[in-house]
Formats: sequence, structure tokens, C-alpha cells
Amino acid sequence: MYKKLTLIFLLIPLIGKSQSGSTTYWQQKVEYEMDIDMNVNTNQFTGEQKLTYYNNSPDTLNNVYYHLYFNAFQPGSMMDVRSLNIADPDRRVGDRISKLSPEEIGYQHIKSLKQDGKDVTYKVDGTILTVRLAKPILPGKKAVFKMEFEAQVPIQIRRSGRDSSEGIRYSMSQWYPKLAEYDELGWHTDPYIGREFHGVWGDFDVKIKIDPTYTLAATGYLQEPDKIGHGYEAAGVEVKTSDKPITWNFKAQKVHDFVWAADPDYKHTTAQVPNGPVLHFFYQANDDNKDAWEQLPEYMTKAMSFISDNFGKYPYEKYSFIQGGDGGMEYPMATLITGDRNINSLLGTAVHELLHSWYQGVLATNESLYSWMDEGFTSYASSVTMQHLRDPNSTDDPHMNSYRAYFMMANSGDEEPLTTHADHYHTNRSYSINSYAKGAVFAHQLSYVVGQETFMKGMKRYFYDWKFKHPTASDFIRCIEKTSGLQLDWYLEKFGQTTDQIDYGIKTVVGDGDATYVTLEKVGEMMMPIDLYVEYEDGSTEIYYIPLRLMLGEKAVEDKSASRITEAAWPWTYPTYTLKISNKASAIKKIEIDSTQRMADIDRANNSVELKGATTAYEDPTK
Repeated sequence: MYKKLTLIFLLIPLIGKSQSGSTTYWQQKVEYEMDIDMNVNTNQFTGEQKLTYYNNSPDTLNNVYYHLYFNAFQPGSMMDVRSLNIADPDRRVGDRISKLSPEEIGYQHIKSLKQDGKDVTYKVDGTILTVRLAKPILPGKKAVFKMEFEAQVPIQIRRSGRDSSEGIRYSMSQWYPKLAEYDELGWHTDPYIGREFHGVWGDFDVKIKIDPTYTLAATGYLQEPDKIGHGYEAAGVEVKTSDKPITWNFKAQKVHDFVWAADPDYKHTTAQVPNGPVLHFFYQANDDNKDAWEQLPEYMTKAMSFISDNFGKYPYEKYSFIQGGDGGMEYPMATLITGDRNINSLLGTAVHELLHSWYQGVLATNESLYSWMDEGFTSYASSVTMQHLRDPNSTDDPHMNSYRAYFMMANSGDEEPLTTHADHYHTNRSYSINSYAKGAVFAHQLSYVVGQETFMKGMKRYFYDWKFKHPTASDFIRCIEKTSGLQLDWYLEKFGQTTDQIDYGIKTVVGDGDATYVTLEKVGEMMMPIDLYVEYEDGSTEIYYIPLRLMLGEKAVEDKSASRITEAAWPWTYPTYTLKISNKASAIKKIEIDSTQRMADIDRANNSVELKGATTAYEDPTK
């Protein structure tokens, strides 16, 4: 009986997770108040943090855990050892951590920690701080943690750091002791070895005291900007700064992280998106990048409008593009992006990072478990957006590069399932191709299964149903199921949880009197519905649509230029399927499986047949 009751209890949050708005869904909440004193001479800072933690779970919590990300930038850290031993280390990391001097490393040291005024015991294990609570936090209750800490900013290596290769003084991401997320799977205490992040939704009130010559950019909204000067949101107001440190106060609501950057040479411009947010741009202007950064606001204003119209409205009043970091990395309401680029490179990266505001910033999936839902969906939407910016009338498929990368990995023998934890991929190459390319293919191919219009409606539904929550892969696929009316669990299971491949072929074409019989063959392990295009000598086209029986339905007609004939559903256990085409006055010229090439068929050599007439016999010569 005990085991049965335990199982039922564990299933309750999972059931709730699949139903947005259900009373069984829960998530934790935090409120951060931080006062930071930054010393630009020593590259060290002290901090006081007040953290109010709301336990909205059905569980009693005896411990809590913090991430201390800066501790990764020390010789012998897990990030260091992983980089030294993986077959294809990130070139930005390589062996650099192993060579850091004491003045160049990063660290976060906890000086004191209290829960509701009482001391707690704690232990640091690399990048994880384990805290034994003075008093358990009961379901529905809250606790207030007050912490004093000190930190040193590491040399810029991966995402965070100081003195980047482009001369940016401070890229402050993963810079504060950050409470780990707790959900229906328990605590997420992944050590930081260079991959993805997960955080608790909450509010931030951050005060940063720093040298007056520095300009700051950050998550959230600057309070009393007219007192800061630096031309920051001051609408032309000139404010003379003193020689004393200035305190910058930023507040942000409904975010799961907080980033800031600082440099004495930042140029700051803004652009207003019609019926949308203000865009901020912070960069060091030079002869090589000045033109690109001056062109960027016009492009990003158009991009923000297009994305909000097609993928869901951006919910904040501000977004910042900040030169910093080591490439491009997303954070709530902002991105750190290297800035010495031409306009094509700058634009492509800026669009990608902006779209992370949808699939990581607002739809905050656990990136470690579902990196493909963040990077893949972002890559999908980025390709659509970039095509719109370059040529709104283009009919080219913007996702072909993603398919090429996926095919390369699928044919390499080294492919790993999408369900692989981001930290646990065998190679960086496998992680990158899966998360970015196969994740994008997952989305675009799904539009083949349910129809493009239906898919885009489902993407919007996903955004609005799950914004400011933590959706899983099952939550996403349920949104598409609700929108399409089709059963799609098989698609998530096969393409997401296995490395089974798709390979369909035309096996035989036989003319018999007034009819032509086409036999199709499922060669690969993964099942799919089939759009079979039949082109006639007179230029007309018909589509023979074969649903998959597992779908328990059929997609709506997509191509209005051709008549569609819906055939009986294909049971996936049947290796072949034969359909009858009634001969017409015009002979058959060509038969092709999926002429849109959205289905990720790994061998398209057997997908089409050129015929001289409807009575011509054909048999796949490879069989």
C-alpha cells in the first residue's frame, strides 16, 4: 500500500504539468534584493543579498541549494577538467582555466548566511552551495535568507568575466549566488561545466555601486535615470557626475535571472518599437563595427515586430543588446553579444539572441534537460525571421542548413537522442547539432505532420499557455495536439527520445489498364504520414495524402494549388503500402514523396520516380 500511495503522490505534479492553468500546477517563487559594491581596481565586489523564497510545492524542504557559478573558473574545477578531457573542447575554454593565476580566477565566497534571522550550516562543493535549514520550509510557507558574500570576477573565458578580447571590462552573467530551482523532479543542482541554465521565477531589486566613469546595462528598468547621467535614458538631460562611486538601481519583475555589464566606453542608443518595447544598444564604437551597430536598430525594430506578431507578443517594455561576453548569450531582457562584426554577422546573432527571450526568457524550459526546446525552437524562429528581414517575398526553405547538419550527424553514427542531458553529450559537436539543428528540424518537420498554418497557431498557443512557467516537451506537444486535433505522442517519442531515422521509398510503380499502382516502403525505423505528389504531363498535380494511423486523424489541406486525395491511414507495423492512381487523359510524369522536403528523410534517392507514361513499370533498382 505504501508503494502505491507514493506512486500516486509522485504522479500528481506530472499530471498538473501537462495542463496549463490546472490547479495542480505549481512553481516556486523568489524575490531578490541585492546591494553590490564593485571595485574596478581589484575586480572584486562585496554583496548583501536578501532572498525571500516561497515554497509553493506540496513538499517540506529541509535543504536549499545555491549555484556559485564563478567557482567554475578555477584550475581543477569540473569545467576545467571537462574541457581538458572532452574530444572537441570549446576553443574559448581549451586549457585556459588550468592556467589562471590567483588574480585571474573567479570565486564566490559566502561570509554569512541566515534563515529568518537564524544561522544555518552550509557547505560548498565546487559550484554548488548546500544549505541545511535551521527550520524546514513547509508547503505554502516562505523563508527569508540574508547572505553576505564576496566575489572576484574571472578573466573573460566563458560567458562571464572581465577584460574580454574586445576590451569590454565587465560581462556580469552568473555573477551572484543563485538559488537552484525545485520542481516536480526535485532540486536541479547541476554543477556548472559550461552548458545551460535553469532558474526560479521571481523579482529582482539590484543596486550596484561602481566607479562613476562606467556605464551600466542590465536586466530590468533603471530607477531614477536622470540622477545617473551618462546619457542613460535621460532624453538629452546632461547630468554632471561626481568623483564618488555611483549607485545604479535596476528592478525587474517576472524574470528568472539577472545580467549586467559595465564599461567606461559604452556608446548607448535606443530605438522605439511601434506598439512595443524600447530597444537599447550598448557598444564600443570603432572603425570596424560602427556602421554595423548604427544599422542594427532599424533591423531589430522590424525583427521585434515580426516576432511578436508571429510567435507571441514580447511581454516586457525593454530589451538591450550589449556588447560583451564571448559570442552571444541570452538573459532576461538582454543579451551579451560580441560586437566587432559586420552587419550580417551582427544581425544574425542579434536575431537569434533576441528570440531566446521567447524560448528561454519567457518559456523557461529547463535548458539542461531540454536544450533542443530552447536552442532548436530559437533556431527555427530565427531562420524564419532572418528570411523575412532579407526578403519577405522569398519562398525558399530557410531551414535547409539545419537539415544538412542533422543529416550529417545522423549518418555519422555518433548521433545521440534529444533527451540527452546538455552536460552529458559525448562531444560538443553532438550537443550543438542536436540542440540547434535537430531541434529546428523537430519543429519544421512537425509542420509537415500537422500543416504549416496549424503549426504556427500551435506555437502561439504554446507561448501564451506557458509563458512565465517551465514547460516540458510533453507540454509543448500537447499544445500542438490541442491545436491540430491529432495524436502526436509517437512523434515526440521517436524523434525526441530515440535516434531512429526516417527513410521512405517508392518501391514499385505498375500500370494495369486504367490504373497505376504505387507501392511505398518504410525502410527506416521511424514512422511518418506521407504526402505523395503526382505530377502529370499536362502540368497538373495531385497529392495523395496517407495519414499515419497513430495520428487518429488527418491534417488540413495545405497546398490549395493541387487537389488532395486522402487515402486510408498507414499502420506503422506494415512495411509497405500500395495505393491506386486512376489513369487520366494525361500521363504521369513524376511521383515524389514530400516535395516540400520538410520530412527529414535520410535518403531521398528513392523518394521520386520520373515516368514516361502511366503504364510504365518501375521497380526500385536498389531492392
